Amino acid sequence: MPVKIVICMGSSCFARGNEQNLKLIEQFMKDYRLDAEVELSGSCCEGNCSDGPNIIIDGKQYRRMERGALIDILNHTFNIT
Repeated sequence: MPVKIVICMGSSCFARGNEQNLKLIEQFMKDYRLDAEVELSGSCCEGNCSDGPNIIIDGKQYRRMERGALIDILNHTFNIT
C-alpha cells in the first residue's frame, strides 16, 4: 500500500514554502526510486493556514514544515538511514 502524501497548495502554505517542499519531495522520490511507493497529491487548503506550510503523510498532519524537518520525516517514513 503506497504512502499517501498530501501537500497543501493553498495560497498561505504555498507562499510559506510548500512550493519548495513539493520540489524536495519529488526529488526525494526520484533519488530513492519511490514512485511506486508514494501516492502524492495536493489539496486546496487544510484549514490551518497560520500553522503552514502543512503536509499530511499517511493521515498525520505536519505543520510549519521546513526543509530539514521534512527530510527527517521522509527518511523515517521510508526507513532510509
